[in-house]
Amino acid sequence: MFIDEIHRFNKAQQDAVLPFIEDGTVRLIGSTAENPALEVIPALRSRCQVFRLNALSREDLGKIIDAALKDKGKGLGAAPLKLDKEARDLILRYAGGDARRALNVLEAVAVSSAGGVIGRETLEGILERTAVSYDKGATEHYDHASAFQKSLRGSDADAAVYWLGKMIAGGEDPRFITRRLLVTAAEDVGLADPAALTVALAAADAADRLGWPEARIPLALAVIYVARAPKSNAAIRAIDRALDDIQRQGLSFPVPDHLKDTHYSDAKKYGFGVGYKYTHDHPGEAQEFLPPELGGRKYVDPPQTAGEANDDESPA
Repeated sequence: MFIDEIHRFNKAQQDAVLPFIEDGTVRLIGSTAENPALEVIPALRSRCQVFRLNALSREDLGKIIDAALKDKGKGLGAAPLKLDKEARDLILRYAGGDARRALNVLEAVAVSSAGGVIGRETLEGILERTAVSYDKGATEHYDHASAFQKSLRGSDADAAVYWLGKMIAGGEDPRFITRRLLVTAAEDVGLADPAALTVALAAADAADRLGWPEARIPLALAVIYVARAPKSNAAIRAIDRALDDIQRQGLSFPVPDHLKDTHYSDAKKYGFGVGYKYTHDHPGEAQEFLPPELGGRKYVDPPQTAGEANDDESPA
């Protein structure tokens, strides 16, 4: 049994196939353009062998194009249609190893022209009207966002602008782009240049006010700024250490009496606020602000090491 686009089956439908695979009634072959680890249920994946189909080489893709141009029965040989070398090379680059994309372009050329030799200029006009391969609701959506964010983190402004361009050309929601930009400014630039978050926030607001296509300009500005900024992940490391103590280590303690709210009259009856010293009246005088069980515990990196990344503690 062959199921094309198997990721379109919901969990219940995929579960329904399992008994027939297990008793040998069927041998299942499923195909999907999505990541099976995300779209196919574990029980079904564990009973199948996953084969990843890689992009075609330019040489193989060229053979497919040439065959389509020559085939008079199922191809475009009856047109007749020919490509000059520059146009052919442009299709190979544009297709990115995807035969379907290459053939779609050839069909668009056939519809838009009267045949003959097609040059680069004619093809460029057609490609401008051809949709970018970018699925906003599937794996490519997150793969591009991942490449975008990692380029920002890696201080590669050129790569970050390229992935920004891919997402814009694919019709991505600008709010999705700005969320990634904002989190990178906070997580990866952080204390090394706090202004990066302000720049990213301003770009997000400008993009929301402007819309496409003008939104691309403040977004590019902020992307270049964040990519070029020095990096520090001290803030995320600090809060994650605190959350780990509280949520995983069980180190959740009540507020000490001397730090409790004292704005109401009965607070003093309970001893709340006793021993607290107003910092402005006692500058430099040591006080303990953590629960006594955590006295002296450190969550924030010292300033001299704040910019040092720690791969073991950074999120993937």
